[in-house]
Amino acid sequence: MRVTFKRDWIHSWLLLLPAMVFLFAFTHIPAVTTFINSFYSTPRGRRPAKFIGLENYERLWDDPVFWKVMFNNLWFALGTIPLSIALSIAMALWVNDKLAGRSLVRMAYFTPTVLPLIAVANIWLFFYTPGFGLFDQVFGALFGWSSTNWLGDPATALNAVIVVTVWKEAGFFMIFYLAALQAIPVSLVEAARIEGASRWTIFWRITFPLLMPTTLFVSINAVINSFRLVDHIFILTDGGPDNASSLLLFYIYEVAFRFWETGYAATLTVALLLLLSALAIGQFFFFDRKVHYK
Repeated sequence: MRVTFKRDWIHSWLLLLPAMVFLFAFTHIPAVTTFINSFYSTPRGRRPAKFIGLENYERLWDDPVFWKVMFNNLWFALGTIPLSIALSIAMALWVNDKLAGRSLVRMAYFTPTVLPLIAVANIWLFFYTPGFGLFDQVFGALFGWSSTNWLGDPATALNAVIVVTVWKEAGFFMIFYLAALQAIPVSLVEAARIEGASRWTIFWRITFPLLMPTTLFVSINAVINSFRLVDHIFILTDGGPDNASSLLLFYIYEVAFRFWETGYAATLTVALLLLLSALAIGQFFFFDRKVHYK
């Protein structure tokens, strides 16, 4: 029995080994290295990096651009997460009912997810183009609005990027909610209908509580996406105008690869990791009493 147990133990670790190697090589080791580099200056030419203590963190605290992109990112998260989740639930409820052409509607909702983000950004760049873009043509014809530079105005640039992100993400989250809806026992809904419950009561008292495990999973992914999706920023605004649409990860890229301040970029990355960890832990505590597993 001991020999069998030892053999199973070895086989289990061997099966886990490839995933562990990739996890340590591309996640844990870079994270630790980044944390260590945040206490060092940027090496330049033949001058090696030297230990500078908390100078990079003091620079971060006094950096007005950091606080601006942090505010942008929080606003971006507040704009994308609730809208993406609410829209994905509505879409899942819609395509889960008996609907003519239901498969076609599901495919249409999911199509933006499979499109490359760069391609999506170029499509929406045409929509937002002043003068001859789709939005200006439609709004001008229907309401007589004048030409609007949606991506060039600091007041609308970030909101325009939020719209693109919601359009891209909602179909992806819909798939998880659709699977969760199909796993809910039909008997619960039928019993509620027999008791005379309305569609809203059934959703709020039965369906939505049973969707909370999926909502927890989706919300964590939405939070992570709101701090890591920057591909469309390159195409749509490049962080402008005047950092009005710049997000934290985009600022890290600029500092590291455009300004070549790798030490300070490591400090910004540590701040991003700490923020994501705090948000993820907060979500688990917030949803702890609301999640019901069947």
